[in-house]
Amino acid sequence: MKAITFAVLIVGSLTLLSCKKMNHDMDEDMGMNLNINYSAAYVVNGEDASVSVIDITKNLVTETIPLMGNDGKMVMWPHHIYKSPTSNNLSIAIPGTDLSAGHAGGMPNMNGMVMVLDGQKGSMIKNLELPAMNHNAVFSPDGKEIWTSQMEMEGKVLVYDAQSYMLKKVISVGMEPAEVTFSANGTKAYVANGGNDNVMVINPITKERIATIPVGDNPVAAWVGQDNKMYVDNEDGQSVSVIDVISNTVVQTIALGFMPGSVAHNAFKNELWVTDPDNGRVHYWTLNSGTNTWVHGNVFSTGLGAHAIAFTKDGETAYVTNQLAKNVSVINASNHTTIKDITVGAKPNGILIINN
Repeated sequence: MKAITFAVLIVGSLTLLSCKKMNHDMDEDMGMNLNINYSAAYVVNGEDASVSVIDITKNLVTETIPLMGNDGKMVMWPHHIYKSPTSNNLSIAIPGTDLSAGHAGGMPNMNGMVMVLDGQKGSMIKNLELPAMNHNAVFSPDGKEIWTSQMEMEGKVLVYDAQSYMLKKVISVGMEPAEVTFSANGTKAYVANGGNDNVMVINPITKERIATIPVGDNPVAAWVGQDNKMYVDNEDGQSVSVIDVISNTVVQTIALGFMPGSVAHNAFKNELWVTDPDNGRVHYWTLNSGTNTWVHGNVFSTGLGAHAIAFTKDGETAYVTNQLAKNVSVINASNHTTIKDITVGAKPNGILIINN
């Protein structure tokens, strides 16, 4: 069993960031009755328990959505965000602890939560309280389910109905599972078991485990590639394991020399980006067509605590959350230069771009 050290931040009182949009009428659900009908980046601010909405045509924050629990109080440390493929609904995992210094280990007796928001109105649709801490909550490829991990020594994945929010299935996985993700074609689900140094592959239809793939030390997530690959960031191993979706095997291990924050594949530029949070940078790799392997290209600076990356649909622009800098860097993906730094809330982590 790995030794796990936690820094627990107890916040006595939290103050919401003021926002010019806070005078919107409130709807019958918790949240504001907004009308986000433009292409936007949704940024989860972990310490502030809010979502900053960036109009990506103007690169300005246009809305700030507070995240409130069932008791009307701010939730603790929201993390990653995903969109339903069939509706405007957004899912946000609420692990309840600060993950900005790394994702290793679960906290005993820490309950998690899944919050579902209307992505256009900004209103809260549902809060699902969970028995244990979770890292993310992701919609199934058909939009009918929400999958989330339970980061325990005897790890589980909980599968909920995305309409009734009733628990449909409990899938036993490995030790201390972190992120749950799906392949681009939707045929496989991946669970990164940090305590076992492996990734478990699950059939989304039958919910049966079909493979267990050894990777590096303390994997956090298998990030989706548009090239029939999944890219696993191994935090303690300081590497990325490249998994072939068809064969369920690791076809390359990329040595990094730093602890990765997350990995993003830009299919249009044929590049692989990895954030370097400790140094506030992003490294990128290019594909060698002869060997079909990734080769280090270069590195550029964003901000301290660089974490998650989201590309626009044409792959020309990237948005990088910088947790310790309290901002989002807008990057020209062709020349890897910063277009603008956008101030958001404290400790921004998860980011999602929705094109309208």
